[in-house]
Amino acid sequence: MPEMTYLQAISDGLRQEMRRDKRVFVIGEDVGVYGGAFKVTLGFQEEFGSWRVIDAPLSETAIMGGATGAALMGLRPVAEMQFADFVSCAWDHLVTVAAKQRWRAGTPVPFVLRLPSGGGFSGGPFHSQNPESSFAHIPGLKCVCPATPEDAKGLIISAIEDPNPVLYFEHKHLYRRVKGEVPEERYTVPIGKARIHTEGTDVSVITWGAMVYTAEEAAAQVDASVEIVDLRSVMPWDKQAVLDSVRKTSKVLVLHEDTRSKISTHRCAGSRRPTRRSRSRRCSRRHSSHRWRTSPVGSKSSWSTRRKEECQREPRSTS
Repeated sequence: MPEMTYLQAISDGLRQEMRRDKRVFVIGEDVGVYGGAFKVTLGFQEEFGSWRVIDAPLSETAIMGGATGAALMGLRPVAEMQFADFVSCAWDHLVTVAAKQRWRAGTPVPFVLRLPSGGGFSGGPFHSQNPESSFAHIPGLKCVCPATPEDAKGLIISAIEDPNPVLYFEHKHLYRRVKGEVPEERYTVPIGKARIHTEGTDVSVITWGAMVYTAEEAAAQVDASVEIVDLRSVMPWDKQAVLDSVRKTSKVLVLHEDTRSKISTHRCAGSRRPTRRSRSRRCSRRHSSHRWRTSPVGSKSSWSTRRKEECQREPRSTS
Protein backbone atom coordinates (compact mmCIF):
# COMPACT_ATOMS: atom_id res chain seq x y z
CA MET A 1 0.00 0.00 0.00
CA PRO A 2 1.57 3.33 -1.05
CA GLU A 3 2.28 6.13 1.42
CA MET A 4 0.80 9.51 0.54
CA THR A 5 0.68 12.95 2.03
CA TYR A 6 -2.67 14.47 2.94
CA LEU A 7 -2.48 16.63 -0.21
CA GLN A 8 -1.60 13.70 -2.48
CA ALA A 9 -4.51 11.68 -1.12
CA ILE A 10 -6.99 14.45 -1.97
CA SER A 11 -5.51 14.78 -5.44
CA ASP A 12 -5.57 11.02 -6.00
CA GLY A 13 -9.23 10.69 -5.00
CA LEU A 14 -10.27 13.61 -7.19
CA ARG A 15 -8.30 12.30 -10.18
CA GLN A 16 -9.84 8.83 -9.84
CA GLU A 17 -13.35 10.25 -9.83
CA MET A 18 -12.67 12.42 -12.88
CA ARG A 19 -11.39 9.35 -14.74
CA ARG A 20 -14.40 7.30 -13.65
CA ASP A 21 -17.19 9.84 -14.18
CA LYS A 22 -17.13 12.32 -17.07
CA ARG A 23 -19.69 14.50 -15.28
CA VAL A 24 -17.06 15.50 -12.73
CA PHE A 25 -15.16 18.71 -13.46
CA VAL A 26 -13.05 21.19 -11.50
CA ILE A 27 -13.54 24.95 -11.37
CA GLY A 28 -11.63 27.56 -9.40
CA GLU A 29 -8.97 30.23 -9.43
CA ASP A 30 -5.65 29.01 -10.90
CA VAL A 31 -6.70 25.34 -10.72
CA GLY A 32 -5.73 24.66 -14.35
CA VAL A 33 -2.47 25.97 -15.78
CA TYR A 34 -1.01 26.71 -12.34
CA GLY A 35 -2.31 23.51 -10.74
CA GLY A 36 -3.99 25.27 -7.83
CA ALA A 37 -2.53 27.44 -5.08
CA PHE A 38 -1.35 24.31 -3.24
CA LYS A 39 -0.85 22.10 -6.36
CA VAL A 40 -3.72 19.71 -5.61
CA THR A 41 -4.80 19.82 -9.27
CA LEU A 42 -1.31 19.92 -10.78
CA GLY A 43 -1.35 18.16 -14.17
CA PHE A 44 -5.14 17.88 -14.26
CA GLN A 45 -5.63 20.26 -17.17
CA GLU A 46 -3.09 18.35 -19.26
CA GLU A 47 -4.95 15.08 -18.63
CA PHE A 48 -8.58 16.21 -18.72
CA GLY A 49 -8.50 19.37 -20.83
CA SER A 50 -9.49 22.97 -20.19
CA TRP A 51 -13.22 22.21 -20.38
CA ARG A 52 -13.06 19.94 -17.33
CA VAL A 53 -10.43 21.91 -15.41
CA ILE A 54 -11.65 25.47 -15.64
CA ASP A 55 -9.58 28.48 -14.61
CA ALA A 56 -12.24 30.82 -13.27
CA PRO A 57 -11.91 34.60 -12.88
CA LEU A 58 -11.17 36.09 -9.48
CA SER A 59 -14.81 35.86 -8.39
CA GLU A 60 -15.97 33.43 -5.73
CA THR A 61 -19.54 34.40 -6.55
CA ALA A 62 -19.07 33.34 -10.18
CA ILE A 63 -17.41 30.07 -9.16
CA MET A 64 -20.23 29.18 -6.76
CA GLY A 65 -22.97 30.30 -9.13
CA GLY A 66 -21.43 28.29 -11.98
CA ALA A 67 -21.07 25.19 -9.82
CA THR A 68 -24.66 25.43 -8.60
CA GLY A 69 -26.03 25.82 -12.12
CA ALA A 70 -23.92 22.95 -13.46
CA ALA A 71 -25.08 20.69 -10.60
CA LEU A 72 -28.71 21.53 -11.34
CA MET A 73 -28.10 20.46 -14.94
CA GLY A 74 -26.79 17.04 -13.90
CA LEU A 75 -23.03 17.58 -13.72
CA ARG A 76 -20.80 16.95 -10.67
CA PRO A 77 -18.69 20.07 -10.18
CA VAL A 78 -15.84 20.27 -7.68
CA ALA A 79 -15.30 23.96 -6.96
CA GLU A 80 -12.31 25.32 -5.11
CA MET A 81 -11.97 28.43 -3.01
CA GLN A 82 -8.27 29.26 -2.93
CA PHE A 83 -8.71 29.92 0.79
CA ALA A 84 -11.77 29.04 2.86
CA ASP A 85 -11.88 32.62 4.19
CA PHE A 86 -13.17 33.91 0.85
CA VAL A 87 -16.22 31.66 0.79
CA SER A 88 -18.06 34.56 2.42
CA CYS A 89 -18.12 36.22 -1.01
CA ALA A 90 -20.17 33.25 -2.29
CA TRP A 91 -22.52 33.10 0.71
CA ASP A 92 -25.69 34.01 -1.21
CA HIS A 93 -25.33 31.34 -3.92
CA LEU A 94 -24.24 28.73 -1.40
CA VAL A 95 -26.65 29.35 1.48
CA THR A 96 -29.65 31.00 -0.14
CA VAL A 97 -29.77 28.96 -3.34
CA ALA A 98 -27.79 25.70 -3.24
CA ALA A 99 -28.59 24.70 0.35
CA LYS A 100 -32.31 25.39 -0.06
CA GLN A 101 -32.89 23.99 -3.55
CA ARG A 102 -33.60 20.38 -2.62
CA TRP A 103 -36.06 21.40 0.09
CA ARG A 104 -37.64 24.06 -2.08
CA ALA A 105 -38.02 22.18 -5.36
CA GLY A 106 -36.90 18.60 -4.73
CA THR A 107 -33.90 19.07 -7.02
CA PRO A 108 -30.55 17.55 -5.99
CA VAL A 109 -27.54 19.87 -6.09
CA PRO A 110 -24.53 17.51 -6.19
CA PHE A 111 -21.41 19.61 -5.94
CA VAL A 112 -18.32 19.69 -3.73
CA LEU A 113 -16.78 22.91 -2.49
CA ARG A 114 -13.14 22.42 -1.51
CA LEU A 115 -12.10 24.81 1.24
CA PRO A 116 -8.41 25.00 2.25
CA SER A 117 -8.75 26.17 5.84
CA GLY A 118 -6.92 26.60 9.13
CA GLY A 119 -4.01 28.51 10.60
CA GLY A 120 -0.59 27.71 11.95
CA PHE A 121 1.46 28.89 8.99
CA SER A 122 1.53 32.71 9.42
CA GLY A 123 -1.23 33.24 6.88
CA GLY A 124 -2.67 36.34 8.53
CA PRO A 125 -6.33 37.16 9.25
CA PHE A 126 -7.59 36.53 5.70
CA HIS A 127 -5.99 33.13 5.10
CA SER A 128 -6.27 31.28 8.41
CA GLN A 129 -9.91 30.84 9.33
CA ASN A 130 -12.02 27.75 10.00
CA PRO A 131 -15.58 28.68 8.99
CA GLU A 132 -17.12 25.22 9.36
CA SER A 133 -19.17 26.28 12.39
CA SER A 134 -21.02 28.88 10.30
CA PHE A 135 -22.06 26.34 7.66
CA ALA A 136 -22.83 23.50 10.06
CA HIS A 137 -25.91 25.52 11.08
CA ILE A 138 -27.28 25.72 7.53
CA PRO A 139 -29.89 23.07 6.62
CA GLY A 140 -29.05 21.41 3.31
CA LEU A 141 -25.25 21.59 3.58
CA LYS A 142 -22.87 18.83 4.64
CA CYS A 143 -19.49 19.65 6.17
CA VAL A 144 -16.61 17.18 6.24
CA CYS A 145 -13.20 17.72 7.86
CA PRO A 146 -10.77 14.83 7.23
CA ALA A 147 -7.74 14.42 9.49
CA THR A 148 -5.81 11.58 7.83
CA PRO A 149 -4.68 10.90 4.26
CA GLU A 150 -6.82 7.76 4.13
CA ASP A 151 -9.92 9.67 5.17
CA ALA A 152 -9.03 12.58 2.89
CA LYS A 153 -9.23 10.34 -0.19
CA GLY A 154 -12.27 8.35 0.92
CA LEU A 155 -14.23 11.44 1.92
CA ILE A 156 -13.53 13.41 -1.29
CA ILE A 157 -14.94 10.46 -3.26
CA SER A 158 -17.97 10.20 -0.96
CA ALA A 159 -18.51 13.95 -1.25
CA ILE A 160 -18.52 13.80 -5.07
CA GLU A 161 -21.00 10.91 -4.98
CA ASP A 162 -23.36 12.67 -2.57
CA PRO A 163 -26.48 14.30 -4.10
CA ASN A 164 -26.18 17.27 -1.72
CA PRO A 165 -23.82 20.25 -1.54
CA VAL A 166 -20.78 19.10 0.45
CA LEU A 167 -18.26 21.52 1.94
CA TYR A 168 -14.88 19.78 2.10
CA PHE A 169 -12.62 21.46 4.66
CA GLU A 170 -9.00 20.47 4.03
CA HIS A 171 -6.57 21.82 6.60
CA LYS A 172 -3.60 23.55 4.98
CA HIS A 173 -1.31 22.72 7.88
CA LEU A 174 -1.75 19.01 7.12
CA TYR A 175 -1.09 19.15 3.37
CA ARG A 176 2.54 18.03 3.42
CA ARG A 177 3.10 17.38 7.12
CA VAL A 178 0.91 14.29 7.49
CA LYS A 179 1.61 11.02 5.68
CA GLY A 180 -0.06 7.65 5.81
CA GLU A 181 -0.84 4.50 3.89
CA VAL A 182 -3.63 5.02 1.36
CA PRO A 183 -5.16 2.25 -0.78
CA GLU A 184 -4.58 2.65 -4.49
CA GLU A 185 -8.02 1.39 -5.41
CA ARG A 186 -11.17 3.47 -5.21
CA TYR A 187 -12.99 3.42 -1.86
CA THR A 188 -15.33 5.63 0.16
CA VAL A 189 -15.51 6.78 3.76
CA PRO A 190 -19.09 7.37 4.97
CA ILE A 191 -20.03 10.97 5.67
CA GLY A 192 -21.31 11.39 9.23
CA LYS A 193 -19.43 8.43 10.70
CA ALA A 194 -16.78 9.18 13.34
CA ARG A 195 -13.74 7.06 14.10
CA ILE A 196 -11.80 6.38 17.27
CA HIS A 197 -8.32 7.75 16.70
CA THR A 198 -7.01 6.56 20.09
CA GLU A 199 -8.71 4.30 22.62
CA GLY A 200 -8.90 5.51 26.23
CA THR A 201 -10.82 5.16 29.48
CA ASP A 202 -10.31 8.35 31.53
CA VAL A 203 -11.45 11.22 29.32
CA SER A 204 -12.95 11.69 25.85
CA VAL A 205 -11.56 14.34 23.51
CA ILE A 206 -14.00 15.14 20.70
CA THR A 207 -12.31 16.84 17.77
CA TRP A 208 -11.78 16.87 14.00
CA GLY A 209 -9.29 17.94 11.34
CA ALA A 210 -5.83 19.10 12.39
CA MET A 211 -6.80 19.19 16.06
CA VAL A 212 -6.72 15.37 16.10
CA TYR A 213 -2.92 15.62 16.13
CA THR A 214 -2.94 18.43 18.70
CA ALA A 215 -5.01 16.17 20.94
CA GLU A 216 -2.58 13.31 20.33
CA GLU A 217 0.40 15.46 21.34
CA ALA A 218 -1.37 16.70 24.47
CA ALA A 219 -2.47 13.20 25.46
CA ALA A 220 1.14 12.05 25.44
CA GLN A 221 1.98 14.67 28.08
CA VAL A 222 -0.63 13.76 30.69
CA ASP A 223 -0.92 10.84 33.07
CA ALA A 224 -4.32 9.70 31.85
CA SER A 225 -5.89 7.32 29.35
CA VAL A 226 -7.27 9.67 26.69
CA GLU A 227 -9.78 8.59 24.06
CA ILE A 228 -9.63 10.75 20.93
CA VAL A 229 -12.79 10.74 18.81
CA ASP A 230 -12.29 12.11 15.29
CA LEU A 231 -15.72 13.27 14.09
CA ARG A 232 -14.62 13.40 10.42
CA SER A 233 -17.84 15.34 9.69
CA VAL A 234 -19.34 18.19 11.69
CA MET A 235 -22.61 18.03 9.76
CA PRO A 236 -23.95 15.44 9.94
CA TRP A 237 -22.04 14.49 13.12
CA ASP A 238 -21.91 11.06 14.70
CA LYS A 239 -23.85 11.63 17.92
CA GLN A 240 -23.87 7.95 18.82
CA ALA A 241 -20.09 7.68 18.69
CA VAL A 242 -19.78 10.68 21.01
CA LEU A 243 -22.33 9.30 23.48
CA ASP A 244 -20.67 5.88 23.46
CA SER A 245 -17.33 7.47 24.34
CA VAL A 246 -18.87 9.68 27.03
CA ARG A 247 -20.60 6.67 28.55
CA LYS A 248 -17.23 4.96 28.85
CA THR A 249 -15.11 7.82 30.25
CA SER A 250 -17.65 10.17 31.91
CA LYS A 251 -15.44 13.17 31.08
CA VAL A 252 -15.45 15.23 27.89
CA LEU A 253 -13.20 17.82 26.28
CA VAL A 254 -14.19 19.30 22.92
CA LEU A 255 -11.16 20.56 21.02
CA HIS A 256 -11.44 22.74 17.95
CA GLU A 257 -9.50 25.38 16.05
CA ASP A 258 -11.92 28.24 16.14
CA THR A 259 -12.67 31.56 17.78
CA ARG A 260 -13.98 31.51 21.33
CA SER A 261 -17.24 33.04 20.13
CA LYS A 262 -19.49 31.45 17.50
CA ILE A 263 -18.23 27.91 18.02
CA SER A 264 -19.48 24.50 16.89
CA THR A 265 -18.94 22.63 20.11
CA HIS A 266 -22.44 23.04 21.47
CA ARG A 267 -23.51 20.53 18.86
CA CYS A 268 -21.48 17.86 20.63
CA ALA A 269 -22.23 18.76 24.24
CA GLY A 270 -23.83 21.47 26.37
CA SER A 271 -22.05 23.34 29.14
CA ARG A 272 -25.09 23.47 31.45
CA ARG A 273 -26.31 20.86 33.84
CA PRO A 274 -29.86 19.66 33.15
CA THR A 275 -32.57 21.53 35.05
CA ARG A 276 -36.17 20.74 35.78
CA ARG A 277 -37.09 21.99 32.32
CA SER A 278 -34.98 19.23 30.79
CA ARG A 279 -37.75 16.80 31.64
CA SER A 280 -39.37 17.73 28.37
CA ARG A 281 -38.56 15.51 25.43
CA ARG A 282 -36.78 18.26 23.54
CA CYS A 283 -34.52 19.23 26.42
CA SER A 284 -33.77 15.66 27.41
CA ARG A 285 -32.50 15.02 23.89
CA ARG A 286 -30.38 18.15 24.06
CA HIS A 287 -28.75 17.03 27.28
CA SER A 288 -28.65 13.29 26.58
CA SER A 289 -24.91 13.17 27.26
CA HIS A 290 -25.33 14.46 30.82
CA ARG A 291 -26.56 11.16 32.18
CA TRP A 292 -23.05 9.71 31.70
CA ARG A 293 -21.03 12.82 32.54
CA THR A 294 -19.54 13.25 35.99
CA SER A 295 -17.77 16.53 35.27
CA PRO A 296 -18.57 19.63 33.16
CA VAL A 297 -17.74 19.74 29.49
CA GLY A 298 -14.55 21.57 28.59
CA SER A 299 -13.87 23.40 25.34
CA LYS A 300 -10.54 24.58 24.01
CA SER A 301 -9.63 26.71 21.01
CA SER A 302 -6.21 26.68 19.38
CA TRP A 303 -3.30 28.88 20.48
CA SER A 304 -3.13 30.66 17.11
CA THR A 305 -6.81 31.62 17.35
CA ARG A 306 -6.50 32.84 20.94
CA ARG A 307 -3.46 34.92 20.07
CA LYS A 308 -5.26 36.46 17.10
CA GLU A 309 -8.15 37.49 19.34
CA GLU A 310 -5.73 38.96 21.90
CA CYS A 311 -4.03 41.02 19.18
CA GLN A 312 -7.40 42.32 18.03
CA ARG A 313 -8.15 43.50 21.57
CA GLU A 314 -4.76 45.12 22.15
CA PRO A 315 -4.86 48.92 21.54
CA ARG A 316 -2.75 50.17 18.69
CA SER A 317 0.09 52.57 19.42
CA THR A 318 -0.65 56.17 18.44
CA SER A 319 3.01 57.17 18.30
